[in-house]
Amino acid sequence: MRFLSLCLLVAGLAIAASPGDLTPPPDLAEALKNFHSDAPKGWSFVQTTAAEGKSMIERCDAARPEFGRWSLIEKDGRAPSLDELKDYGEGRSRRSRGGTAPKITDQLNLATLETVADTPERVTFRCALRPGEARDNVAAFLRVTLIVHKPSHTIESLEIGSVAEFAPTIGVKIAAMKTVMTYSLPTAEAPSLPQLVTTRVRGRAFWFKSLDEQMTVKFSDYAFVGRK
Repeated sequence: MRFLSLCLLVAGLAIAASPGDLTPPPDLAEALKNFHSDAPKGWSFVQTTAAEGKSMIERCDAARPEFGRWSLIEKDGRAPSLDELKDYGEGRSRRSRGGTAPKITDQLNLATLETVADTPERVTFRCALRPGEARDNVAAFLRVTLIVHKPSHTIESLEIGSVAEFAPTIGVKIAAMKTVMTYSLPTAEAPSLPQLVTTRVRGRAFWFKSLDEQMTVKFSDYAFVGRK
């Protein structure tokens, strides 16, 4: 799962800059105000990841302190060993100290925004990304597509896809990459919540190793444990 996780990180690192100068259309502007790429504060959930013939089930308990919220429930269809639990805890601790993840909504290049489809219920937008930093050589090869549910001002789907071959690091060529994140519509009991993330990659590493891979991350068993 390491390379696919790197691709998700590459997409994220290409998405951290100051907001654009233009104002988005009203439907998109309202949806961006309400958007959370991750589960909102106070919500516990189960996360199931599958890639390269391996799987992992984790639980995030929002009632616990920040550095102890995540626990490993299952690995490759079985209970994790003591060593695996130790490695998992150490890895999660390092990631927790890594800081806040960048926000995709801060790097939308609104000057390139176009409306792809528009119905009474939903509108689909597409735009390019601004480089996240001077050394960012990935953003130019990516496009973002957002599907907005008009009545609830909710982003139902957010897609980050490549439009040409690119090299995220030395020795790696990505022919195609696409990450799609889907979200539930809000209800009286719950806000919009992450449902599924799929990442597909096609490319090669050092001219001989295939990188044709896919990863899925499913979210389930949501429970609110915060204060209303």
